[in-house]
Amino acid sequence: MNEFRSIRPEELSGNVFRLIGHDWMLVTSADDGEGLVCGKDYNTMTASWGGMGILWGGPVAFVFIRPQRHTFGFTEKNERMTLSFFGEESRAVLNYCGTKSGRDVDKAKECGLTPVADTNGHGRAVWFDEAKIVFKVRKLYAEPIKAEAFCDPDARAVYPLDDFHTAYVCAVEEILVRD
Repeated sequence: MNEFRSIRPEELSGNVFRLIGHDWMLVTSADDGEGLVCGKDYNTMTASWGGMGILWGGPVAFVFIRPQRHTFGFTEKNERMTLSFFGEESRAVLNYCGTKSGRDVDKAKECGLTPVADTNGHGRAVWFDEAKIVFKVRKLYAEPIKAEAFCDPDARAVYPLDDFHTAYVCAVEEILVRD
């Protein structure tokens, strides 16, 4: 398989609506250690909500995580996270990582994923060698979604248990792609 190469955000090909809403992604956050045991040193979860754009003068990703997810604790402790996108051949992996908790299983081991990590002054990022596209991002802003802020009751209806996501605005540090 080809190695990753780094691209500028404006070089990204493809439709981000399709990438997030149809293809899905693994959102991964880690502690600041060196281990690579999924569920213990980092965790990953499947997501089909999010966004990308320009805010505060730079490229950003919008990431949403519910507090009860195991990944949430890692995300709260670390400034960095990654968004890993795969091809359709990895749909079973994404389904598995969206239905199993890292509290109970090593998702990467069970799915045959190879974790890769780097560390910079903002923390550690973990992603997967099998991905086709990886966004390394750094938190700029975090805010729990609030019931009273909804303008549309249909959007509010997604939360019948009031288990609101925390919304993260993240600077895009680097995008890795395979040719």
